[in-house]
Amino acid sequence: MKAKTALVTGITGQDGSYLAELLVGKGYRVAGLVRPERKDRAPRLDPVRDQVELIPVDLLDQAALLELLRRLHLDEVYNLAATTFVPACWDQPAQAIEFSTLSVTRLLDAIRQGCPSARFFQAGSSEMFGNTAESPQRETTPFHPRSPYGATKASAHYITTAYREAYGLFACSGILFNHESPRRGLEFVTRKITHAVARIKLGLAKELRLGNLQAKRDWGYAGDYVRAMWLMLQQETAEDYVIGTGETHSVEEFVRIAFDHVGLDWHDHVVVDPQFYRPAEVFQLVADPAKARQRLGWRPEVSFRDLVESMVEADLAALSRQKRTEAQVACFQK
Repeated sequence: MKAKTALVTGITGQDGSYLAELLVGKGYRVAGLVRPERKDRAPRLDPVRDQVELIPVDLLDQAALLELLRRLHLDEVYNLAATTFVPACWDQPAQAIEFSTLSVTRLLDAIRQGCPSARFFQAGSSEMFGNTAESPQRETTPFHPRSPYGATKASAHYITTAYREAYGLFACSGILFNHESPRRGLEFVTRKITHAVARIKLGLAKELRLGNLQAKRDWGYAGDYVRAMWLMLQQETAEDYVIGTGETHSVEEFVRIAFDHVGLDWHDHVVVDPQFYRPAEVFQLVADPAKARQRLGWRPEVSFRDLVESMVEADLAALSRQKRTEAQVACFQK
């Protein structure tokens, strides 16, 4: 049987790297789009770096996208590229629209013209729900985004639906609730917490400054969520799915578990700083993943506590290696 070919945008990010590993493990030929100006060596992809093809293409370049899609003969396309950090979208809302909405439109139109039989996954977000009155949130819950990020993701969701209905494309959206891992960027509050806890434990820092500790989220493990993405494209019909754990936890609870794991009292180190509050906060989002359980057979496998503790352990290990390397360099220079 001929191996399937998948294209992943945003392949160098948290979700993209886990998805690349999943697809390679299933025997796929995997190609990933990267920005032409990208210079780093994509460290998150180290486990499968020699088994994926990285292609520099601007997602806003319609002609280049169409040419690439025709050349690759794709079976599946996973669109994970976006400006994913919510505060950054407040700083540069126009750029968020370009990368999270306009690029999706260009990609879908290139699929329509160049490989209409390919199956398409769009990464949506729980931020699309914003301050909706319905809780928990399911596929039929109305969107009420409270940030440029949520608004652009909602727009991309509707565009995906429009192309599915207008052109018969197998195009679906995963409405993904918060999902984390040791590969999460340091700008995100979860990784900011675990990295700071590791630094404090190792004597490299004394305090952690955070915003609203009472904000609640439905947090899961990124590796579980990419498995849901793949399952969505293996179904007979294209449908949208809410992907989350169905549990809600506060930032304070995340902080407590992280500090407890290293034997420290978080009250001794955490400072609430108003500068880290969002302009328009979303206080509680929680998924109803019943449809994903029933139709995809999907359930999260990593618990909230295990997720937090694994992130702390990864940061402890990385910082300990860094300290040893710096000590060795200093000794050699003497």
